[in-house]
Amino acid sequence: MEEALIHTELPGIKLFKRGKVRDLYELDDKLLIIATDRISAFDCIMPNGIPGKGRILTQMSLFWFDFVKEIVENHLISADVDQFPQRIQKFRDVLESRSMLVKKAEQIGVECVVRGYLSGSGWREYRSGGTICGIKLPQGLTESDELPEPIFTPATKAASGHDQNISFTEVINLLGEERATILKDLSIQIYTKTSEYAESKGIIIADTKFEFGVCSGKIILIDEILSPDSSRFWPRERYQPGCSQESFDKQFVRDYLEGLGWNKKPPAPTLPAEVVHKTLAKYEEAYNRLVAK
Repeated sequence: MEEALIHTELPGIKLFKRGKVRDLYELDDKLLIIATDRISAFDCIMPNGIPGKGRILTQMSLFWFDFVKEIVENHLISADVDQFPQRIQKFRDVLESRSMLVKKAEQIGVECVVRGYLSGSGWREYRSGGTICGIKLPQGLTESDELPEPIFTPATKAASGHDQNISFTEVINLLGEERATILKDLSIQIYTKTSEYAESKGIIIADTKFEFGVCSGKIILIDEILSPDSSRFWPRERYQPGCSQESFDKQFVRDYLEGLGWNKKPPAPTLPAEVVHKTLAKYEEAYNRLVAK
């Protein structure tokens, strides 16, 4: 197994931002996004990563960006290192298969979440009041039930800590009715098309989140799309409503951490080799089912 890429350094290239998983570098009017192998849980970054995870996330995003390009433009310029500016091609060993050269966009500060199934924070909110983000749902639903139709359940993007679910009315107040409606419609369209495809490959996309930005006056998709880090992927053949589901995402890591009695504050504990291997296997299976030729 290759060594996990936890941290990147590109001498002479200006660091724009380090996220939980991605390192962003500034290249004039463009950005270079590198997906590391870092993994986070409960808003803490684990000290060790999942080797190759960044490559999987990048390749999945590239597949999905192309898959939905008829619905909405995205920020991708190229993922081919040969087409990157000459001054960064010397970092090929770091960039290959895990980086994207993208347009610099003005980020829209709302997480565009779409849910097709009742899980996670949506399930918790439904149990307390029968609604999610102000949307009234039928009575008597159980955990992991399929919803009558996909719903748009936005959240505010928090600089730190957990994002907060908000109503569509609050999105309108933040962004204006026209932009809010465009984001809702695009998110539902993307989810509908991609979830139908995933079903044909034996995967349920229970929920996912999209990020949008504005570039040259247009709303475009940015960041990543439909990866195990931003979505709940469930194996269709083992789906059984009424309980939590086996998943192809980092829930396995969360479950391990929950059993430690850790207070969910830094420093995070090191993941044992068994958890790393099993987590990587889940990411690889999702990739192989959805993307691999």
